[in-house]
Amino acid sequence: MAEKVVLAYSGGLDTSIIIPWLNENYGYDVIAFVADVGQGEDIDEVVAKAYATGAKKVIVRDLREEFLREYVYPTVRAGAVYEHKYLLGTSIARPVIAKHQVLVALEEGATAVAHGCTGKGNDQVRFEHAFQALAPELKVIAPWREWDLKSREDCLDYAEAHNVPVAASRAKIYSRDRNLWHVSHEGGELETTDQQALPTTWTWTKSPQEAPDREEFVEIGFENSIPVSVDGQTLEPVQLVELLNEIGARNAIGRIDLVENRFVGMKSRGCYETPGGTLILNALRELEALTLDREVAHFKESLALKFAEVVYFGLWFTPLRESLNAFFEHTAQNVTGTVKLSLYKGNINVVSRISPFSLYSTDLSSFTMGESYDQKDAAGFIKILGLPARTRARLLQQQKKEVVK
Repeated sequence: MAEKVVLAYSGGLDTSIIIPWLNENYGYDVIAFVADVGQGEDIDEVVAKAYATGAKKVIVRDLREEFLREYVYPTVRAGAVYEHKYLLGTSIARPVIAKHQVLVALEEGATAVAHGCTGKGNDQVRFEHAFQALAPELKVIAPWREWDLKSREDCLDYAEAHNVPVAASRAKIYSRDRNLWHVSHEGGELETTDQQALPTTWTWTKSPQEAPDREEFVEIGFENSIPVSVDGQTLEPVQLVELLNEIGARNAIGRIDLVENRFVGMKSRGCYETPGGTLILNALRELEALTLDREVAHFKESLALKFAEVVYFGLWFTPLRESLNAFFEHTAQNVTGTVKLSLYKGNINVVSRISPFSLYSTDLSSFTMGESYDQKDAAGFIKILGLPARTRARLLQQQKKEVVK
């Protein structure tokens, strides 16, 4: 009986040709694992394609809600944005896919797992670190690090030779990754940095020129930093994100064009569309401004950068990520309320912020002087604050006098 390998299968160019390649080069029975994280594809077609190209078995799991609850929402709660722009759509999805790929391998008695990530990318780290953390006994097969195919054109040639149908073409070769949270675009004209992304690159969001000529309002409700409602309607995670994706996309929200630093050391360029996520993150920041203590808010910003790096680098299943998550979970205790946004042709403006835990005091912030704040207290505070500066200034003055003498 042949050994079994579980392949993380998407039906795209790379994973489509990996099935016959594994059959030819390893003689394994290939189990194609299809993770539904909201990529918007016809899953039945993906399954049929896997069988048609040589898979012995196809297993599909709907991971959309787990993806949002256990991976996306904690990352949003942290305020994690890689290099100030990337909302980590692909990075967050990899650990949940890898986790269930491992579970399938263990359930099916497989001895190996495989993925279609290249040896240049971040995803190989994200998948394989998860494999090691969850089931180090499994063998890992990474065809891109083994075969002699060097380009996407080579992959297309291989697909044609093995009668594997693929959506990519020689005229329009993009690598795309889509889930409930975002869609990414790499390749084609994006492999240079001196050319604007083509209109055809974007597949989800409208351009500002195409967006409506009127502003649209949306109100997002949060409980402990987690989005729970839109315009007063309580929604489950999948429904909520899908609705905000629709609203954001039609208003040209969520496009970024980024040159990023990959974990493996090189720079790469990608375009990302995260319409609903951009709305959620912007609203949450406004709510945090209202409810978080200053020192907590400022310290959280520094940890958010680290959390983004940990997620981007593929280190989800680590004590560090779990420890950081505990901090963010604690700081979110009072981040509850609603934020209303105004959307217009790619722009987001805040209309209102409301929270039962608001630290904003009209009496304190008003220009009208009230009893809650005694201005005379500021003199002593500033004097104590300036003590080191005064001490240093006097020392410098004394040194200057001695030089003159």
